Amino acid sequence: MANGRPQPHLSIPPRTRPLSNPSLATDSWNFLVTPPPDRDPLNLWADDPQRSSFGLASPDSTYPFDPSFPEPDTSLFERPPSRAASAYESSGAYHGYPEPHLYRSTSHRASLRPSISQRSLGHRHARSEVQLTSSPSVVRGESRPPSFIGSDESSPESTVAVLSDELSSLTFASEEGLRKFQMGSLPESDEAWHRLVPPEAREVLDKKEVLRQSVIFEVIKSERDYVQDLELVKDVYISPLLNLPVISRSRLQGFLSEVFYNLDEILAHHRRLLDQLFERQREQHPLIQSIADIILETSLQFRQSYEAYIKHYPLAEARHRTELRRNPKYQSFLSQCGHHPRVRKRDLNTFITRPVTRLPRLTLLLSTMQGYTAADHPDQETLPLILSLLTQFVKSTQPGIEAAESKVQFYALCESLVYQKGEIIDLDLFDESRSLLHLGPLARRYRADVGYHWADLNVALLDNYLLLLKPERRSGGEIRHVVVSRPIPLEYLCLSNFNSPTEPRKEKNNSIDQQQPQSSRSLLSSFSIRSTYRQMYPFTVHHATSKMTRRYTLYAASEEERDKWRVALVEAIALRKVRQDANMWFAPHTINEGFFRMPPLGGQIHSSNGVRHFTGRIRCAVPFSSGGKNLIAVGCPTGVYVAVRGQSSQFRKVLQLPNPTSLHTIPSHNKFLVHCDSGLKAYSLDLLARVAMHTSPPQPLDASRENITAADDLVLFVKVGRFAGKILVLYATKGLWQVQLHIVTPLLPDEAQPPKRRSISGLLTFKPYLKDPISIPKDVHDLTPLRRKIGICAERGIHIFDPEHLTTNYTIIPNFLTEESNPPMQLLKQRCSGAKPLGLVKSGEDELLVVFDGIPRIQSSQVFIPCTKKIQLF
Repeated sequence: MANGRPQPHLSIPPRTRPLSNPSLATDSWNFLVTPPPDRDPLNLWADDPQRSSFGLASPDSTYPFDPSFPEPDTSLFERPPSRAASAYESSGAYHGYPEPHLYRSTSHRASLRPSISQRSLGHRHARSEVQLTSSPSVVRGESRPPSFIGSDESSPESTVAVLSDELSSLTFASEEGLRKFQMGSLPESDEAWHRLVPPEAREVLDKKEVLRQSVIFEVIKSERDYVQDLELVKDVYISPLLNLPVISRSRLQGFLSEVFYNLDEILAHHRRLLDQLFERQREQHPLIQSIADIILETSLQFRQSYEAYIKHYPLAEARHRTELRRNPKYQSFLSQCGHHPRVRKRDLNTFITRPVTRLPRLTLLLSTMQGYTAADHPDQETLPLILSLLTQFVKSTQPGIEAAESKVQFYALCESLVYQKGEIIDLDLFDESRSLLHLGPLARRYRADVGYHWADLNVALLDNYLLLLKPERRSGGEIRHVVVSRPIPLEYLCLSNFNSPTEPRKEKNNSIDQQQPQSSRSLLSSFSIRSTYRQMYPFTVHHATSKMTRRYTLYAASEEERDKWRVALVEAIALRKVRQDANMWFAPHTINEGFFRMPPLGGQIHSSNGVRHFTGRIRCAVPFSSGGKNLIAVGCPTGVYVAVRGQSSQFRKVLQLPNPTSLHTIPSHNKFLVHCDSGLKAYSLDLLARVAMHTSPPQPLDASRENITAADDLVLFVKVGRFAGKILVLYATKGLWQVQLHIVTPLLPDEAQPPKRRSISGLLTFKPYLKDPISIPKDVHDLTPLRRKIGICAERGIHIFDPEHLTTNYTIIPNFLTEESNPPMQLLKQRCSGAKPLGLVKSGEDELLVVFDGIPRIQSSQVFIPCTKKIQLF
């Protein structure tokens, strides 16, 4: 015993040559991302290229934003109760190493070292133990656990037991170093596996096993540094920003969410991962059997958080750089943070990038670990699964990163746009779906006084416009893009001449002839102006409505570049058309292109002998379903025609009614309503479909007719809607002095009432909803049933009535009386005062769209701001 410390005793066979110290080999540390300091004198493989010798900040640091690293519980580093004490252990200051159970299940938390009684009772060893200890010879360089070495006289069982006891007794200062490593207080030069393991333990291990243990230690070390960096972001950057007036309060929360995004979620995942790795390290150091199970479990959990962060990273970096360029206080704040000892002269962008580079680096370490793992080790099944998972995940994030980078490029372009003086162009740039599809340099040729003049442009293809821009460099190096021509909407963009032959472009290059000797050069001859010609590839774009005045011939630098523009333009136009078709309020449908015809000028619609020659113009139509088929009814001056949708040549005339104005269906009550010159009539919907499909004669259909209005009523218009949970039929009749609104509701067959004279079917299937009709303005031209009220469109505005409370005054919308102090609303009032309201359209859950026939243009120096005030649904 020397220096009061027990010396370990190892039983090594005399013929076994001990392995050399791996730290002395020149090629044994090539796998390490962070090799030992003596193998990396320039510190090129540090966790960050700018990493200096600064350690963690001390708790008494004078920097204002210096929360110290949390002090771990030192009781975690004490010997677990399940670990047996070493025979050489003289005091509590030394702790024994755990027994390295070969290929033990990593989820096992039982005693790491079997007792003597267990071994004497026939302890059952793992298959790998028996294979390794029963081999009579040892191949040098093969990765084997230490238990294969024993004396010639020892049995396989006693060899494993003796070696485990001896490894457990090496207690000089390794566990103290491990404790300091996990706390982050160990000197950086000592943060390596071979510096925390005594030479005696390294010499009994195979070379590949030493390298494997070094990689495992490197994984844990890199995970510790990663967690410390993420915690540093919260302590040094985020918390001070919340407490200091660096960014205005109105923008601060949005800035933090945009720049740091879900960094707290990633930090929570890796804190749990680091705790589990530290626990495994304390249990199994110095010979850790596996950490693959811990990493696999965590990899399945943090996938979604990483995917969101990586795809958002370009936007975060752009927001950080924009704030850094515009805010001097933010610049000063970052400069102060750069002097923090924990920052180690790194900038904020380095920490924002850490989650993006973490997974590729972890993949590299795990791949190296797999190369030093024995073929029959269980990690050979787990590590390929982890590597495949991480590799596929990193590849899957690339499209998201490209989309985010395109978004950043689009934002930068929007900020750099400069319009002509006095020109206002609404490009709808703030729409969330707006994107930049293609951007690149093109040339354009102008006719000058003498010949042609070439101009270099920057052409931007958005998802809604094509922009021709001229880049200009302003003071300070900032580049602005001047809009040289009015943008062309993609709906009106036409393409042509992509196969045109090339045209030469003359360019002048000022150069000095360097081939002549210095002595033979003169001041004039040394400077020569040479002209070169470059072939340009033209194509043409023009506005569909201004083919001659808005026609532009653009030139690409190569054939490949011209093909790229052709593909991008064609795809952009097709994408725009698809979006418009999906966003139409009314989907157009061609009913027929030849069946319904108008007579010639002066001709008659009705033909002789009952044979139809002309039907007249279509005045109304309504789709409906019956008998499992989709049909459509069309109203013409000669009557009502019905056919199956898609079979335009099979229309059949089912009702002989003069000039039908509107058609309505009520499928729940089996009703078909027709508003014609003779009033408002109702028919059976099923019988109408049967007659159209030739399964029923027309007589039952005529017999089902019910006259809702009197014969002398002049019906102006009819509407069908749902009000307070009931289906209502609203129609307006015009009298001598006033216009009245009638409201009736359909009845089910079991609710039918005795017949009256207006019904020829024997039943009255409609009853009045109100006792008396409502008097409405004479200039009414449309009705809109709302949720609880009724909108009546008149010449002077839209009147809102409550049919259940007629004594209440009605409301006129739009109501500008409460917006006297709002200049944009007053401007809107002036523009709406001379327009006629056509109706109301529900555009959202709590919004109504008021439609006018036209808003006259008002000459004003003010910029018109669209009205964004929501109107309550009535």
